[in-house]
Amino acid sequence: MALKATIHKAAINIADMDRNFFHDANLTIAQHPSETEQRMMLRLLAWICHADERLFFTKGLSADDEPEIWLKNDHNGIDLWIELGLPDEKRLKKACNQSSNVVLYAYGDRGAKVWWPQMKEKTSGLRNLSVRFIEDGLLMQLASMANRNMVLQATLQEGTIWLSDAQTSLEIHFVDWQSSER
Repeated sequence: MALKATIHKAAINIADMDRNFFHDANLTIAQHPSETEQRMMLRLLAWICHADERLFFTKGLSADDEPEIWLKNDHNGIDLWIELGLPDEKRLKKACNQSSNVVLYAYGDRGAKVWWPQMKEKTSGLRNLSVRFIEDGLLMQLASMANRNMVLQATLQEGTIWLSDAQTSLEIHFVDWQSSER
C-alpha cells in the first residue's frame, strides 16, 4: 500500500513591506511521504516570499514537468516558476524558457556548496533566474515550526523575513547566489 501525503494547514498573515503587499492566506500543504519537514517548510517560506492570490503549489515531487510553486497569468502562461533543491542545468533551462521569472531555493550546505560552483558558469546566461540559498541551521529552525495546523505571522523587508508562531520567532536571510536581471 502506498503511503499518503501528510496534510498541513497554515493560516498566514503576510506583511511584505517591499512590495506594499498585505495578505491573509489559508494554505493547505501536502507533504509528500518522501519529503522532509525542512523541505516542506522551505516550500511554505518560498510561497510567503512571493505571496500572491494566484500563486499555487503544484504536484511538486509527484510531477517532473511542473515546478514546486507557480504563478500563472490570465493566458495560462507562467509568470513565476519556483524550484527547490539542486536541479540539473537542463531543468533550469526548461524553467527559464517556460517562465518569465524563475527562482531557485537551494538548500543542503554540503551538497549545495559543491553544486553551485559547478552550476554558476552554466546558469550565468539564464537572465531570468535567481538562485537563493538557505543555510542548514536556519532551515532546521524553520522546520521546528512545522505543525499540522500552523498560525504564522510573516513580515518581509529589505531581504529579511521575520517569521513567527506562538512559540518561535525567526529572522531569516537568504544568500543570493544569482539575481535575475528582470
